[in-house]
Amino acid sequence: MLDNTLSIAQEARQRERRNWWVIGGIIVIGLLIALLALCSGAMAINPLESIVALFGQGELQNVTAVQTIRLPRVLTAIIAGAGLALAGAVLQSVLENPLASASTVGISQGAVFGATIAILLIVPAVTENGSATSVGLGTVALFAFAGALVSCLVVLLFSRLGIASPESIILVGVALSSLWAGASTIIQYFADDLELTKVIFWQFGDLGRATQPQIALMAGIGLVCALYFFANRWNYNALLNGGDAAGGLGVNVQRTRILGVVMASLMAAAMVSFVGLISFIGLIAPHISRRLVGNDYRFLLPASAVSGSIILLASDLLARMVISPVILPIGAITSFLGAPLFLYLLFRGYKR
Repeated sequence: MLDNTLSIAQEARQRERRNWWVIGGIIVIGLLIALLALCSGAMAINPLESIVALFGQGELQNVTAVQTIRLPRVLTAIIAGAGLALAGAVLQSVLENPLASASTVGISQGAVFGATIAILLIVPAVTENGSATSVGLGTVALFAFAGALVSCLVVLLFSRLGIASPESIILVGVALSSLWAGASTIIQYFADDLELTKVIFWQFGDLGRATQPQIALMAGIGLVCALYFFANRWNYNALLNGGDAAGGLGVNVQRTRILGVVMASLMAAAMVSFVGLISFIGLIAPHISRRLVGNDYRFLLPASAVSGSIILLASDLLARMVISPVILPIGAITSFLGAPLFLYLLFRGYKR
C-alpha cells in the first residue's frame, strides 16, 4: 500500500515537472516569434540589429521602426492574446462548457455595439478652425469597454436573481449577442458610406491602434484578473467534476461562477475594447493547452496565456507578411486559422 502511494506521488511529481518543461518550451517559442515580429516588416531588420534597436542603440531608422511601430504591436499581441485566452479558459470552467469564450456571454458583441455608437452617433469634435474631426480612438475604446461591461452586468444581474446555472448564463449570452447584433445593424443601416467604413474597419481588429497608455491599462487590468484566476485555480479544478462535487469539497460554487464570469468578462472587455474583434483566441488556446498539459488549472492557466500570445503574435506576423506592405485584418486571420483548428480538435474529441 505504501509502495503504491509513493509510486503515485512520484508519477505526480514527474507529471508536474513535465508540464513546467512544456510551459517553458512554449515560452521560448513565443519569444522567438516575438523576435521574428520585431525583425519583419516593410523594412527587414536582422535579429541582432532588432535586439540592439530595442534598447535604443544602432541606426536611427532601426530604432524608430522597432520601438515606435513594431514593439507596441508585439506587446499588444502578447497582452491581448494572453488575456483572451485566460478569459476563455476560466469561462469554460465556471460555465462547464468547452465551447465558452468571450462571445458566449455577449462580451464581444457588446463591445461592437459600444464602438458603433461612438463612431456613428457621438457628435464629432470641432477644431479651432471649425472643421469636424472624427471621434478619437480613445473614445471608441471607452464606449466599446462600456458596451462589453453592460453584458457583464446583465449576466451578473441574472446570476444574482438566482439564475446562475451554466446553461442559463450561456442562454443569456446568446440573447445578448443577438440583441447587440440587431441594434448595431439598425444603427449602421442609417450611416453613410464613410462612417460605415470606420465601423467595419474597427471590427476587423488592429493591433496597431492602441497607444502606450492604453497598452499599460490593458496590462494592468490583465494582471489583476490573472492574479485572481491563479488564486482560484483549485476552485476551477474542483469544478472539473461538476458543481455538486465541487460543493462537496467546500467550494462556494455560485460565488466562484459569478466572480469567474465577472472577472473573465472584465479581462475580455479590456482587450477587445482596444484591439477590436479578435475571434477564436479564447476558444482555441485553452484547448491546445489541454493537449499539452492536461486539465489541471495550475498548468492550464499559464499554458493558455502563453498559447494565446503565440497564436495572436503568429497571426499578426502572417497578416503583415502575406502581401506586405499591406496589413491584413488580424480578426480575419485568427478566424481563418482558428476555425479549421477548432474543427480538427472537435473531430479528435468525437473520435475519442
